[in-house]
Amino acid sequence: MRSAKIYTLVATTCSMIGLSVILCDRPTEAGATAPELEQALCEVLQAAEYKHAHWGLYIVDAQTGQPLLEHNADRLFAPASVTKLFSVAAALDALGADYRFQTPVYRRGTVDAHGVLAGDLILVASGDLNFGGRCTADGRLEFKNVDHTYANGNDRAEWTQADPVAGLRILAEQVAAAGIRRVTGDIVIDDRLFERAEGTGSGPTRLTPIMVNDNLIDLRIVPTQPGQRARVEWRPQTALWQVDAQVFTVGPDAATRVRVGRPEEGRLVVRGQIAAGQAPLVRVAEVEDAARFARALFIECLRVCGVAVEASVHEHNDVSKLPARDAVAHLPKLAEYVSPPFAEAVRVILKVSHNLHASTLPLLVAAQRGHKTLAEGLYQQGRILERLGVDVSAISFGGGAGGARADYVTPRATVQLLRAMAGHRDFAAYYEALPILGVDGTLADAVDASSPARGKVRAKTGTLFWYNGLTRRYLLTSKALAGYMDTARGRRLMFAFFVNGVHLDKATDTVKVGRALGRLCEIVYSRM
Repeated sequence: MRSAKIYTLVATTCSMIGLSVILCDRPTEAGATAPELEQALCEVLQAAEYKHAHWGLYIVDAQTGQPLLEHNADRLFAPASVTKLFSVAAALDALGADYRFQTPVYRRGTVDAHGVLAGDLILVASGDLNFGGRCTADGRLEFKNVDHTYANGNDRAEWTQADPVAGLRILAEQVAAAGIRRVTGDIVIDDRLFERAEGTGSGPTRLTPIMVNDNLIDLRIVPTQPGQRARVEWRPQTALWQVDAQVFTVGPDAATRVRVGRPEEGRLVVRGQIAAGQAPLVRVAEVEDAARFARALFIECLRVCGVAVEASVHEHNDVSKLPARDAVAHLPKLAEYVSPPFAEAVRVILKVSHNLHASTLPLLVAAQRGHKTLAEGLYQQGRILERLGVDVSAISFGGGAGGARADYVTPRATVQLLRAMAGHRDFAAYYEALPILGVDGTLADAVDASSPARGKVRAKTGTLFWYNGLTRRYLLTSKALAGYMDTARGRRLMFAFFVNGVHLDKATDTVKVGRALGRLCEIVYSRM
């Protein structure tokens, strides 16, 4: 290993923040020295907008593990969605990248010669995060850079092209193929895999073992001609929910304003206006009862497939009539949906920073180990991380997605995780799932297309902010980035960048701070 020097700071403005840079004797190809690197970094860290903020940085050489740069590396920072790096790592370790969710349908009762089931169909929820939605013809899971789960806070959100009820449709087709023509009993979703819990972060928050379309109703408003009604599409469509939409198209220079109300259960009211020429606007509504939602959709899929169901879609899902979960598994199986490999679900979580799915991961870990609660899942996650070599005394988590009040990590512990995963059997799935700087996911717009670091960084982003009622501004609690970088010198680095406590004029200013982290990547890429 080459000898190293610790360079002291040459600029008074930089020495105030205590940045420690370690570089090998030879300069970078661009001829940069440690003081020059520090000066470039300090120009970002000490910008006026970060007067009240706290920065934490830690970079190591991936091959040797040698620390190359650190600043507040052992201080606790709110990680926001960088939390997902830890949740995904633990779930990959517990389940494996090749794990597939298996969602079966059993019958309870007898079937006569005419295909009439005198009894119930029982769909046993497996915790499948996507359950056929997003699935493309080649078996991969589709994602958009701004996911539909964030649509109510981001006008650039899109929905994927895949059928959101594909899992239920496939099960219904299999039931019909098994010879069932009529069901005289009930249709029941067995959702007892784990106890319901609340997720953290924006988007849908109800954590349930059954998920269809992320337990959301999607609305897409498409402008037509000024003065005419806009086209309002929604999915998945079910008789359980009705949509009353009156949105008008206005001139291209007018403001778009769309509101979605829920005056009563099962009814959505959409009102407002959309500017002509604007891209389709997506909005979402979370369903209150995921099992009832799935039950209604399954009944409708069965009917489309030629299976007559006497039960009403409007009834509640009644699990009280079911035998013990273990007993259900011994009933005759009629159908089973098998998901793509878990690596595909991981890719969706990390690429789009999917809060609902990440929040569910500790519950899946708990269920895999015979437990049912979020608290037990987080504890089991901690034991996995500890075994991987991560200093869990430097971490605190209250959920799996980021955004819980208890969520704090150190830059050093974050890089410990990255090092541990680099040697993990499922590292390929972990690495491939990370957003690529300037290319896709939540890093798509973090640098310009001409950036020298574009495509050279795979990392997880994190953003958490709150409204400051005192000043009618916003406080960026956390902006974070952690992952892997291949520098211009051909060196692979592992890094963690955190900034907490930044005052913002408006919520969209989080993008500016994100680009500042992108700038840090450019500096490190070119000079290390």
